[in-house]
Amino acid sequence: MMRRRRGPGLLMTAAVVGTAAHVGAKRAQSSATAQQQEQAQNQQLAELEAQNAAMQQQMAAQQAPPAAPAAPAGFDMEQLKQLGELHTAGVLSDDEFAAAKAKLLGTM
Repeated sequence: MMRRRRGPGLLMTAAVVGTAAHVGAKRAQSSATAQQQEQAQNQQLAELEAQNAAMQQQMAAQQAPPAAPAAPAGFDMEQLKQLGELHTAGVLSDDEFAAAKAKLLGTM
């Protein structure tokens, strides 16, 4: 019985299979690396957006006008207007106006 010679067919198949396995592994590795890079970029983007939002909140807080002081209990704006009118008309002197205003505002 004569042995058949296994020629380039088997060797060629082995080379093609080995090359395909190597290329597939490289592509999988490249894909995994690309996914890791994309995740890192997404994380950096999220961090930058959070920093931007925090900075905008700080700027808005700094630009907000200060709240007006609360009027004391029993304060009446009409009474203060009447005092001002009396002062302007010359009925109240500067000292009388200041004293009446202080009494009205409760700072006396």
